[in-house]
Amino acid sequence: MALSDPQGEAVVRLASFGLNTADADALAAFYEAALGCRRLSFERRPDADCLTLALGREIIVLTQFHHPGRAYPRNTSSADPIFQHFAVVVTDMAASYRRLTKIGGWSPISKGGPRRLPARFGGVTAFKFRDPEGHPLELLAFPERSVPPHWRALPGDDGCLGIDHSAIGIADSSRSIAFYENLGFRVVAKTLNHGAEQSLLDGLVAPVVEVTALAPVHSTPHIELLCYRSATSDPGHKVRHDDIAATRLFLATSDLARRPSANARGERIVQKAMLDPDGHRLLVGRANVGDLPDTN
Repeated sequence: MALSDPQGEAVVRLASFGLNTADADALAAFYEAALGCRRLSFERRPDADCLTLALGREIIVLTQFHHPGRAYPRNTSSADPIFQHFAVVVTDMAASYRRLTKIGGWSPISKGGPRRLPARFGGVTAFKFRDPEGHPLELLAFPERSVPPHWRALPGDDGCLGIDHSAIGIADSSRSIAFYENLGFRVVAKTLNHGAEQSLLDGLVAPVVEVTALAPVHSTPHIELLCYRSATSDPGHKVRHDDIAATRLFLATSDLARRPSANARGERIVQKAMLDPDGHRLLVGRANVGDLPDTN
């Protein structure tokens, strides 16, 4: 039995993605323009305002603390343990990249535009960049003949379909795999990426990165561990909860969207907040229907 929370329930899905922001309205406007996000709700809390967006079937929560922490650190790279992005699946990379280039405020990580990785590394076409506040993001297009079933089932509109995964920087693959397996994730793929295209994608000189894909019961979105052999910076656990770099993943341990009677009052129950071995923030617990997008 995986021990994800005090009751021993395993994680069944990655339910939502949380970003801290200094200006939730401005950042939401960027995500609407660049990725086609939709605003769902706004909540004022004692210490912060929360603006919830939908991107396809996935949920992004923007949290603006009334007393914001530090800005996203400058001069960080894809190889730093603080690194954490979510990858947005697009149906037409060229069109999505053109759309992005018409919007101001963001900065590139990848060099020379979108890059197609060799088939042995998945054959995907990707482009990494930072939003106006420094959060890393990735546009991701699958090869036409290798689109996963989850994304083939969605209507194609030459836009952004949703979030495929969150990729996080780590220092030790074995240690992090053991941690996430204890939460109920399973390893579904491993590659050792390197070469010219990986270098251009990451904006790094000769990177070598162990990529491990870990999936919960509902395998999309999933988590990818990025262990760069050149990583040298401080670990992410020094990031404070209100800093812009303090990204959060909400991991649901029960599928109440399919069993609404299990929570008659409809409240959200976060049972445990934790840090993974490299300081990435997780909220583990049950979620109600509104917290879990339909994945049928």
